Amino acid sequence: MQTLTLANIYELQGLKEEALEIYQEILKKDHKNADAKIAIRRLSGMRKKFLGCNEQMKDFFITMEDPIEFNEFERWLLKLWN
Repeated sequence: MQTLTLANIYELQGLKEEALEIYQEILKKDHKNADAKIAIRRLSGMRKKFLGCNEQMKDFFITMEDPIEFNEFERWLLKLWN
């Protein structure tokens, strides 16, 4: 069963494409679902912001699954700002 909770869990686990698919299915069934609309905008907007970026780090961000990878990505971002 596709629910907001399941989509949210997927999103938190880094399974962003799977989460987006669930949010889209929820919105097809309930066109007024504000939570699904917000989530779709958030996840779809991420793709647009990545245009012209470091593709390797984008892929790493999309697939990162554990705190060690998160810390590595965070260090990379900090280097960009310094």
